[in-house]
Amino acid sequence: MRLMFPVLLAALLAGCGSIHNTVAEGADDRLMLRGNDPVSYFNAPAPLKGDPSLKSVHDGDTYRFANAANKAAFDASPGRYAPAWGGFCAAGAPYALKAAINANVYTVYKGRLYLFGSERSKANFMMDADANIMLGDRYWEQETKNMPSRYQNAARYTFRVDHYKGDRELDQEHFLRYGKLPPGAPPLR
Repeated sequence: MRLMFPVLLAALLAGCGSIHNTVAEGADDRLMLRGNDPVSYFNAPAPLKGDPSLKSVHDGDTYRFANAANKAAFDASPGRYAPAWGGFCAAGAPYALKAAINANVYTVYKGRLYLFGSERSKANFMMDADANIMLGDRYWEQETKNMPSRYQNAARYTFRVDHYKGDRELDQEHFLRYGKLPPGAPPLR
């Protein structure tokens, strides 16, 4: 019976998601940015796919690069190029959530890479980017940084932060500010 508890606990925790938003692909178990080159977010018009033979590990995560120059830039300053909040959706971070991303929906804001699940979430996040970043940074350091994603999300969807706003509420706010809905938002009712 004593042996069964640790085995059961390990099985339960194994399904709790990851601490960073990574995928397994080929030989890389913790691949960041779905294999995109992190430096290309800063110096190309769109993110470039990384070459599996050109890679570096930072904070336990594997990053791939499109060329040797980008790998050298990353290796010299990985913190500059690594995405905010472990690569989870920036729109969830101000609510202490760890949401999935589309690695091709992003912004580089004030020198930092932020990823999003959709153009809609990006537009709504950018309405109050500075305040959202402040909240996201605070929750990351105090609560979400070392928490598996599924556990964190289950906790925060059950016990939402006081300032939580859902998609519809954010869409309405976007409409009032800019006279149009964010990309991908359904019509207001």
